[in-house]
Amino acid sequence: MQVPKIKLLSIIREEENRIEVVAGGGAVEAALSGYLECLATTLGSREQLAIAEFAESLLIIPKVLAVNAAKDATDLVAKLRAYHTIAQTHADKKHLSSMGLDLLKGTVRNNLEAGVIEPAMSKVKIIQFATEAAITILRIDDMIKLVKDESQGNED
Repeated sequence: MQVPKIKLLSIIREEENRIEVVAGGGAVEAALSGYLECLATTLGSREQLAIAEFAESLLIIPKVLAVNAAKDATDLVAKLRAYHTIAQTHADKKHLSSMGLDLLKGTVRNNLEAGVIEPAMSKVKIIQFATEAAITILRIDDMIKLVKDESQGNED
């Protein structure tokens, strides 16, 4: 059975309209970093350190974006973090959660309104894959250390 072209196109249009988007320009990474930093303060020592470092690593994305655009990365990321902290701590400032980097002007702006968007599912998958890659590298590093420790124990 062949689906008529018109029906197929209408199905595609419906799916396109359902795609969820998030603000680009480092907005998601800055928001997630701020959330994780707050979460880290509520946990025990080892978990706290791991989550705080992961939160810090998320800020590499907006830093690299700013550096590649030949802008002051330190200043822009600090402003971006400030906006997202305010958005997460003040209920009446939720609109600031869409703030991202404007790399043409070297400022921070509402990237949803400016049309700088990314598919939400892509962003989720990117963060998941990057996290899994980091965990894999850490596991391999632990295995290498374990093998070295065992070989040093046999030499005694």
